[in-house]
Amino acid sequence: MSSEQDIFEIVAKQAKTDAATLTRATKLADLDLQSIDVVELVFAIEEKFDIEVPYSPSEQNTAGISFQSVGEIIDAIDRLVAEQHPA
Repeated sequence: MSSEQDIFEIVAKQAKTDAATLTRATKLADLDLQSIDVVELVFAIEEKFDIEVPYSPSEQNTAGISFQSVGEIIDAIDRLVAEQHPA
């Protein structure tokens, strides 16, 4: 199960933009998100998917997590959900 639409909506809300304007290739840097916005994004994702995201702004590659683009977020969250909530 893909979290794609949910992630688009969470990112759009944090970036104060329309989810329809986002693609998997959209870079977070292009959305003018500040570091606090990214932290809040991580919290919103954790709450939505009932997972723990091993992410620290100063250690962006912790556990292979990269939040450079929306697609990278989707892929990472799908993997974390599968790991933390196996079927």
